[in-house]
Amino acid sequence: MPFGGWKVRMAEPDPASEVLAQQWKPYLETVIEAFGADRCMFESNFPVDRFGCDYVSLWNAFKRVAAKYSAAEKTALFSGTAKRVYRVNLN
Repeated sequence: MPFGGWKVRMAEPDPASEVLAQQWKPYLETVIEAFGADRCMFESNFPVDRFGCDYVSLWNAFKRVAAKYSAAEKTALFSGTAKRVYRVNLN
């Protein structure tokens, strides 16, 4: 399952979060700009997509991409949109 132009991912070592953020940033920022943080969410498909990177690097890459957004936008991207869309009440 190629992502972001990676053709031979399984033959390479796991990328660092800096590399992931750099490669994914144009895609993620384009979507966030087009739809707004209130209609976007960061997610993972672990363990199914484990071949692409490790879990910690994935979430650290998302944090790197989200660094420029406001606190409210970060909340939406990391939890708020998912809570609203999936109707999750964590009180």
